[in-house]
Amino acid sequence: MSDRPPDDARSLVGRLYDTYGASLYRYAVLLLADATAAEDVVQQVFAAILRQGSRLDEEAHYLRRAVRNECYSHLRRLRKQSEVGDKRALIEPVVEGASREERIALERAIRELPPEQREVIYLHVFEGLTFQEIATGLEASINTVAARYRYALGRLRQILTSGERT
Repeated sequence: MSDRPPDDARSLVGRLYDTYGASLYRYAVLLLADATAAEDVVQQVFAAILRQGSRLDEEAHYLRRAVRNECYSHLRRLRKQSEVGDKRALIEPVVEGASREERIALERAIRELPPEQREVIYLHVFEGLTFQEIATGLEASINTVAARYRYALGRLRQILTSGERT
């Protein structure tokens, strides 16, 4: 018996990756603030789907949840290993009409936010999800999501207007 997944599983993963891969990668980069780790997380999620070879009912929700879980697992492992340092690649969020310097300043400010706040900023601003959709996907209350967003905006404003660094 071969360890190779059936053709229908490979086809499913290919279709899912084509549809959601770029968005999931950006989500992971924003959560982890590390492009290389984000690539690894997304690859692990798609490899798991390939191994399981199962159908997904709510693809976007499932994939986002799987990437989120894997990102937070990665962050926990980093904390345990006490890996400290800033060897992360720039995120450079897409902001229409902003100069490269403004995009870099915004990316650096976003990177300073706690992961939970970065996550809400990404899902609301860059993915266009409503607070209710975010709350449902994160299994959190809408008030928690709104508070994370509000705190994130306040912190971003503080960092960007004062040039403050943590």
